[in-house]
Amino acid sequence: MTDESIEPILDPDLLICDAHHHLWDRPTSRYLSDEFRADLSSGHRIASTVYVDCVSMYRRDGPQALRPLGETEFADKAAKQFAFNHDNPKICAGIVGFADLNAGHAVGEVLDAHLGLTHRFKGIRHCAAWDRSEQIHNAHTHPFEHMLADTVFRQGFAELDRRGLSFDAWVFHPQIPEVTDLARAFPNTCIVLDHLGGPLGIGPYADDRSGVFSEWRRHIAALSTCPNVVVKLGGIQMPLNGWDFHKETPRPDSRRIATATRDYYLCAIDAFGTERCMFESNYPADKPSASYRSLWNAFKRLTAEFSSAERAAMFHDNAVRVYRLA
Repeated sequence: MTDESIEPILDPDLLICDAHHHLWDRPTSRYLSDEFRADLSSGHRIASTVYVDCVSMYRRDGPQALRPLGETEFADKAAKQFAFNHDNPKICAGIVGFADLNAGHAVGEVLDAHLGLTHRFKGIRHCAAWDRSEQIHNAHTHPFEHMLADTVFRQGFAELDRRGLSFDAWVFHPQIPEVTDLARAFPNTCIVLDHLGGPLGIGPYADDRSGVFSEWRRHIAALSTCPNVVVKLGGIQMPLNGWDFHKETPRPDSRRIATATRDYYLCAIDAFGTERCMFESNYPADKPSASYRSLWNAFKRLTAEFSSAERAAMFHDNAVRVYRLA
């Protein structure tokens, strides 16, 4: 991968909790602790990170429902490997795993098993990202239309509140009202909206950027009225968002990223307030589109006019609070 020109680190003393990243070893992509360590050493002051499920290192045998426990074990092991040196960032300080909420009340057994593995387990993500267009790649969990409203799914969802666990919601922007309905039905469960609610920019949405933004903004405004919802700022540099950053050689610098995506970030912050927003790298999913250095520089550019306290909240404190990091 060709890198953009190395740009200086902006605000190098700003403390950061990377609220969303993955680790995986796939046939066409390897991103494990060594690769992550290299990105973390780019110069930003990363204090801790939150690992989020990506079907990585599931158990290969045993009951199907319990196989996702392998990912929690894997992330916890990575955390311990970094923890030997107190100067290292606390990677995987929080772990968001997977449990199939479509199992209804029976999912409680799986959640308890996750909790029994490590104190770092904080919640689950059961991806619901679905679109009727065949040009859109739906989530790896094979969701069905209106899954978040399904009775059995909600029986499983109710098990989260009983254990004080959070829920990461990965949907596409037309589905944001379904997250709003879910949040209102379960006001005591913390719901984290991933990747700014997945504004789509490919397939049938490719030629309607203004229409997508208008619809997304309306949905975000309604969702923000739910006090139990927080939003992750990031994850919109992927190919599905339509910016085509991944096609550029070299990759775009922080100024270009910030200029192109500014409206989404600032609109979400305005709707939710700085106390309910947290920045995420979504690495390595966003890696083809932006270096770790440039991505965090872009976030810093976007928030240059905010106060020190507001930036501290969005870059670090909110993630630590929401995910209850030690």
